[in-house]
Amino acid sequence: MIEITSKDNPLLKTIRRLSQDPSGYRKQGRVWCEGDHLCRAALHRGVKPLQVVMTQAVWQSASWAWTDVCDQVFVVSEALFASLSGLESPAQMGFVLDYVSEVAVQAGQPTVVLDRVQDAGNVGAILRSASAFGFKQVVAMRGTAALWSAKVLRAGMGAHFGMNLIESASPELLAQLHLPVVTTSSHQGPYLHDLLAQNQLPGPCAWVMGHEGQGVCEEIMALSQWQVRIAQPGGEESLNVASAAAICLHASASAALLTPP
Repeated sequence: MIEITSKDNPLLKTIRRLSQDPSGYRKQGRVWCEGDHLCRAALHRGVKPLQVVMTQAVWQSASWAWTDVCDQVFVVSEALFASLSGLESPAQMGFVLDYVSEVAVQAGQPTVVLDRVQDAGNVGAILRSASAFGFKQVVAMRGTAALWSAKVLRAGMGAHFGMNLIESASPELLAQLHLPVVTTSSHQGPYLHDLLAQNQLPGPCAWVMGHEGQGVCEEIMALSQWQVRIAQPGGEESLNVASAAAICLHASASAALLTPP
């Protein structure tokens, strides 16, 4: 264990940058993962931290849970940890993880494509739904919120660590998936519930979720083999993109369960 007492310590400066800059992990080559739940999720998926940082209170009460996960364990005061945290109530411990920028496409893997989805909460929620419903790959087009930012990590609740995550992609990359591309539309295409009832949903596939205001771009629409609508009998114009994603991905998971082997 190494105790850090200076706010100007190089490691703490790096963590602050990671916490405050949503895309800072790309420059630093590191990811800041804050909180017991996220850190345990990373370990559960076989992700090993480069460093563990904890408060003195955690060191005194629960150091046994974290001291064996890597060789570099750092302890700071509660006040210093608060200066690292982006939370109103700092979590009091976290991991510094390695960031892998070059990730290969897994052809044939059920995939969610994010087309310029900009809200970090929406992106994290979609990753969480994707993982829950068996979509283990996410392709984020340029203009999408940074997948490994602190806010997206928190909203994802650990889903990141079990998925193949590709960022800053262009529409041309979709051809490498070797999957039917399915886009959502509020005004054209068959209804999702009809396709599910008729056992006509394609699977495996790549579901595209579009920008919160503009929807899926024309270039990706042109590449899609399917355009699907979600029935909204209540009369709203559109659904939140994370809600729409959960409905579509659940439908795909249900179709897979209902299809005979």
